[in-house]
Amino acid sequence: MMSVLERALGALVMGIVLLDVFLTVLYARIGTGLMAERAAQVVWSAFRRAAEAAGARRGTVLSFCGPVILLLYVLLWAIGLTLGAGLIIHPGLGTGVQAGNGPTPTNFLAALYAGGSSMAIVGASDFRPTSDGYRVVYLVNSLVGMTATSLVLTYIMQVYGALRQRNALGLRLHVLSGETSDAGELLARVGARGQFSAGYSHLISLGDAMTAMKETHHFYPVLFYFRFEQPYYSVSTQAHLTLDTASLIRSSLAGKDAAWLKEAAAVETLWRVSQMLVLTLETAFLPGDPPTADTVDPAERERWRAHWETAISRLDEAGIPVAREESAAQAYLDLRAQWWPHIARLAPAMAYRSEDIEARGSQTP
Repeated sequence: MMSVLERALGALVMGIVLLDVFLTVLYARIGTGLMAERAAQVVWSAFRRAAEAAGARRGTVLSFCGPVILLLYVLLWAIGLTLGAGLIIHPGLGTGVQAGNGPTPTNFLAALYAGGSSMAIVGASDFRPTSDGYRVVYLVNSLVGMTATSLVLTYIMQVYGALRQRNALGLRLHVLSGETSDAGELLARVGARGQFSAGYSHLISLGDAMTAMKETHHFYPVLFYFRFEQPYYSVSTQAHLTLDTASLIRSSLAGKDAAWLKEAAAVETLWRVSQMLVLTLETAFLPGDPPTADTVDPAERERWRAHWETAISRLDEAGIPVAREESAAQAYLDLRAQWWPHIARLAPAMAYRSEDIEARGSQTP
């Protein structure tokens, strides 16, 4: 009876691990993992505490979290499959599974060794199956081990490919804004002298890149834990810059030549997809209900207004017609109130301060 229960427990453990691999690697939708995502949250919490104790090297400590979490995934799945295989093989040691030389040990450590060896795609084991039932077990284990190894290696390569795309987008936005991460500066460069027809291709490209980034984070939630010292690589900074740009376009550009831009598909894409990205991450990784525009502090709106005045001065300097009426300022404040509370909540979750992700040129004393 005990041997049956042990085999059943081993099959259950392997089933849970394989389901976690399936949900994380193949199904690949945010918030669906069983063990991996919860383990990642624990590791991130530990790194946050260690980073606070590291002082000036806080950013360096946090930059190791993402790779460590990927390594943990591999170890977690490997140990889980080995444990499950060991539980299945343990009752058969000395009968259905025997050592190649000498007497067959029957302790659980030997069972773990036999289980792990049965899944290895290279090398040979000291244990071999001697019954038809355990020959089938060894065959299934070898197929599971080969499949899991291939899937995990492919997953890791895809994660780093997605990470490279995210970093490339962050660097591109940073450079387009004159290395200030300021929406006014970006808009002044994209539409210099009011020639947005020439710079519109940049907005289209950025919209496409943000769309890909939204789906990338949905496919690979572990990207959330890859945190770099440079804030412009963060999702919060990228979304802040694109949403601020769209808000300035819709509220503050003036003249007939810019009227079409406010309704352009590229601007709508930047606006909607960036909000979807922030809300997706906020819902998946942060507890509680998302904030609303009504929760904005009046002092915060005054800071936004100072930023707006700085931005339209830069646009005017670049030869771009702007609206300086109170209605334009109010329109900008209302648009910003729709997205800033979410970014202000998401940024600290990635150990960034609000001032880290805002433009250097927009800071008020």
